[in-house]
Amino acid sequence: MAGNPLVNQGVLNLARASVSWANFPNLNVTAPYLNRAGITLAKQGTGTIQLPTLTGAVQSPQPYMLVSVTINLLKTQPISALYQDQFEDTTILGNSVVRPDVNAGQGLDPYALYNSALDTVREQSYAGGEAGWAVSYHAYWIINNAMFN
Repeated sequence: MAGNPLVNQGVLNLARASVSWANFPNLNVTAPYLNRAGITLAKQGTGTIQLPTLTGAVQSPQPYMLVSVTINLLKTQPISALYQDQFEDTTILGNSVVRPDVNAGQGLDPYALYNSALDTVREQSYAGGEAGWAVSYHAYWIINNAMFN
């Protein structure tokens, strides 16, 4: 019977999650700008496509994966107005970095995302009971770097 492996389970850091923009630093988001839902990152698609053959399958690694990010801002802060103005100016934002809610070197690394563009602002309530203002954007994440070696 195996004993307790004593593996450190790590610590989450609510103040660590952030989104930063290469070309729009005024839109950078850190914990004080976020509603309780924080930041979510959803990967779409698959890293490898399997192509059926007559007697098996061929693997086709993909060079990127589509990503959707939701930033749960507070409508009570000026940064929400900055994002609203950005929608009205241009939704094409370029490269971004999403940092997860763990300290550097202790778990997931930041995600470098490319060719980011604003998607939408989620449904909003103006009844005085909800501070959230959720904006989402899409981009792509480069994967399978070894395929270029």
